[in-house]
Amino acid sequence: MELTYWWILPLAAAAVAVSTLLYLRRRRPLPTRPVAHGDRLTGLPEYQHALRRYRIRLVLAALLSALFLLAAAITAARPALRSTEQPEIRNRDIVLCLDVSGSMTSTDAALAAVFKDLAKEFDGERIGMVIFDSSSVQLFPLTDDYDYAQEQLTHAEKALVDGAGWFFDGTWNGEGSSLIGDGLASCVQSFPDADTNGTADTNGNEDTKRSRSVVLATDNFVSGASIFSLSEAGALAASKNVKVHALNPSDMDYGDDPGQPGAQLKAAAESTGGSYSTLESPDAVPGIVRQVQETEATSYLSAPRSVVADAPAWPLGVALLAGMGMLVLGRRTGL
Repeated sequence: MELTYWWILPLAAAAVAVSTLLYLRRRRPLPTRPVAHGDRLTGLPEYQHALRRYRIRLVLAALLSALFLLAAAITAARPALRSTEQPEIRNRDIVLCLDVSGSMTSTDAALAAVFKDLAKEFDGERIGMVIFDSSSVQLFPLTDDYDYAQEQLTHAEKALVDGAGWFFDGTWNGEGSSLIGDGLASCVQSFPDADTNGTADTNGNEDTKRSRSVVLATDNFVSGASIFSLSEAGALAASKNVKVHALNPSDMDYGDDPGQPGAQLKAAAESTGGSYSTLESPDAVPGIVRQVQETEATSYLSAPRSVVADAPAWPLGVALLAGMGMLVLGRRTGL
């Protein structure tokens, strides 16, 4: 234990010493009156016993007063406990990656609504959002400013529900539509750079220690030629230790054909260590996203830090007991 304001103790001791000295120097004897045969009274056993009790109580009162003053001075000096801790941090980065082609708007709106609600519960997570069609637009970068993220997600949800044209500005700059490979590659590039193992870089950047997930909402119906194929974008994600969780609201049962859109999307997502879900309705989105939030986390130890915690309990307790004792003795002694 240490005292934050240790210099209060010598000041308090000096103040008590000066006060005691002044009291002793200025004390005047109490006026007395002669009483005949007073020695007979003071010689009685009852008187001697009462005098002893009175003196003992005075001594106890003086000791309790000193203890009270000492405890009060220690409390004023602010006792504290200093320790070193290295807390475990569980953090994740999540990029919401939305295909905003016409067939996806209802699912996109549901995803935005779910993430808007989840942002209220986040603690340490960072969230970002990218939308794409023939080209990609980053609506907001990875951030742990949850008020800002909620505001942006609210705007996105409303725009997707209303079909607001301004929301899609910048997503039609390429040739074609739903260029899934390019969109996923853009989402993967939204994370801070990392090595192929997702470990800390040579500068010890903790960003690279964080779990990374892309929640990709698309039906994988591609129209046009993209720079990245879906499999290439999946390989890029795997190389950066980014897990892709694909949500497909329009999966069709084409049997075992590996070339059908749903099968291709599933293969690309699972190649990153992620998951693939077929969604019959947007109502299934909350459960999927919550599952991602609960299971995807990286645990690591933060840098050691010194922690100082106030510890006034015991001096305050001593002062309280001493004060109560003084009250009891004062009542019995008549002070």
